[in-house]
Amino acid sequence: MVLHALVEANWRLRGTKRTVLDPVELNRLTMTELLLPSRRRLPTIVPPLLSFTAGFIDSFTVLALFGFFVAQVTGSFVLMTAATVRHEQGVLTKVLAVPIFLLAGMMTTVIAVTLERRGRAPLPWILGLECAVLTAFLLVVLIGAPLADAGAFSVAAASLLGLFAMGTQSATVRLLMQNVASTNVMTTNTTHIAIDATELLLAWQARRRAPGDATLAVAYDAARGRFGALFPILLGFLAGTAVGTLAYVATGVWGLLLPLAIMYGIFGWASARETREEAE
Repeated sequence: MVLHALVEANWRLRGTKRTVLDPVELNRLTMTELLLPSRRRLPTIVPPLLSFTAGFIDSFTVLALFGFFVAQVTGSFVLMTAATVRHEQGVLTKVLAVPIFLLAGMMTTVIAVTLERRGRAPLPWILGLECAVLTAFLLVVLIGAPLADAGAFSVAAASLLGLFAMGTQSATVRLLMQNVASTNVMTTNTTHIAIDATELLLAWQARRRAPGDATLAVAYDAARGRFGALFPILLGFLAGTAVGTLAYVATGVWGLLLPLAIMYGIFGWASARETREEAE
């Protein structure tokens, strides 16, 4: 009954023609399929570029913003609790970190759903939002440089803008990108790649013992596909952290121009694809 009501609401909100669904098919529908925007396939280079950007910005902010993580909220939970208990400088920023990340995800979801219901592709707009927030992040860092005081307004503003940008990216990947793992949460990705690598090895060994077994061949191909999709994202994040660290040491805050340029490039590609599809 709940799913039926959701389907009815979805028809009314989207203004689409009602279709009678088989009860079995209805039960397969999830909340995501009913209410959230559809996911799109992306070129294989895009997810690693996004993870490179997240890794770059995360390592950069750890160095420039006094150990503050912006690409993932796990560290923010720890910093928030520790700063509150120890009454550290900049405690308000650390307390706001988790709510800001949540707000970014909620806003991204609302914008994406609204745009799709109006017949617009949400991905270019959401990428444009992330680019705009990252641009503001860079400007605040440049204006506040040198960032020598952990309690300075520029440090707080830059930290929260970086969190909002990464929260937006995290929600974008989840909402709009088909079969793409998180590009900024490596704890879960590391667990998954450990599992996938082990499954791939076991499937390879089993396939060698029984090369004619079609079921084993399917299992091997599936494990290889999962590993092959996830490994470049993990590698991209690792490369981003290394390059971000080197860039900060070598160029200071100007190093942020590199991830910003990458994000604008992805935004330009998504916008061009949307324009091309609308023309067709």
